[in-house]
Amino acid sequence: MSFARVRALVVVGVLAVAAVVFVVVALVRDTQRDLVNGSDCPAGAPLADVLLPDDPAEVTVKVLNGTSKAGVAENVTNEFRNRRFTVQDPGKSKTKFKGVAEIRFGPEAVGKAQLLRAYFLAQSEMVYNPKRKGAAVEIVIGNQFQQLATTTEVNQSLVEIGTPTLPPGACLKPVVAKDDKAG
Repeated sequence: MSFARVRALVVVGVLAVAAVVFVVVALVRDTQRDLVNGSDCPAGAPLADVLLPDDPAEVTVKVLNGTSKAGVAENVTNEFRNRRFTVQDPGKSKTKFKGVAEIRFGPEAVGKAQLLRAYFLAQSEMVYNPKRKGAAVEIVIGNQFQQLATTTEVNQSLVEIGTPTLPPGACLKPVVAKDDKAG
């Protein structure tokens, strides 16, 4: 074996050892570890689920008509049903809404509300209520609503919106692996 080949093997070996040491140090000094399990959470703070759902069927939607036009909530509910969302019976909002849509959600539906926001191309008003129970998201359709976004537009909107942010006063809900749910 030539000296150049030995020297190259020594350099590669040193780089591999350095990489392993770097990874171990990074894992040991990880400051986000406690955030995932909610250990820094003050007592009584709601645990927010900020994960985007993998499947629209995981999202339960209730559409309310906030316009003076009849049948808007029913049409939008059918659109969501056709896109594989779990839908509740549509209803009429107690108040009229002038914008495109108002998305009402609680701590258990932060990620789900973010997905629904993309269907309105981020033109909806997000209304977070820390006391709201359940994972269902309520949508009030407003006078400026025209149509839901296409699949391509939703994907582009999700990129523009980014990942869901933790609402003020809430803590991250501990992540449970999908394998753990079954067992």
